[in-house]
Amino acid sequence: MHIEPGYLSAPKVALADAAALTLMATHLPAWLKSPVMVGRSLVAAIFFTGLMQMYHWPVGPSELHFIGAMPIYLTLGFVPTLMGFGMGLLIQGLVFVPTDLLHLGVNTLSLAVPLLVVHHTLGHRLEAIDLRTVLKLDACYYSGVTLMVGFWLSLSDLPTAFSAWLAFASSYLVLVLIEPVISVALLTGLGRLESGHWLRRFCQTSIRPL
Repeated sequence: MHIEPGYLSAPKVALADAAALTLMATHLPAWLKSPVMVGRSLVAAIFFTGLMQMYHWPVGPSELHFIGAMPIYLTLGFVPTLMGFGMGLLIQGLVFVPTDLLHLGVNTLSLAVPLLVVHHTLGHRLEAIDLRTVLKLDACYYSGVTLMVGFWLSLSDLPTAFSAWLAFASSYLVLVLIEPVISVALLTGLGRLESGHWLRRFCQTSIRPL
């Protein structure tokens, strides 16, 4: 989901940075209302960054990453996941790939906008989940990520073949099949813990597997 340097002009990158900062700022009050929310965001950022470093593969004009979006979202909640994505991308740029800092706002929006769509449609109404439900969430989310990459490429100053974007989009099919299993396993494990267990209390408890 990373857009490689050189595809977008400086003014377009600046607009993306402004949009990403605005999006984060609108959720800042909810994020700061409790230490638990900040703690969840730090966990989300570390988990997300670790997954990105474990698996990343160049595909055409972008990169294929194991994001872990739905496991993070379903266990830690919407706002921590949103903030964790931004923080995780910042950590990646500062520690691992400095060139990614150029498109920090672009890449943040590529992850955040699909998350907003999932949360305010399918995710907002969830009470209990099963493998099929999580598969639907993942399919919706990664469709959004691939569309966001296509959106940035449509604004690119470099000509990009449609087949290059199609190769990137199709590469996410494997992850859509893997992530639901991880999500259900994590939630099942949390659900089996006693209600007073510190890990269960730290994580989101309103959603449990069927």
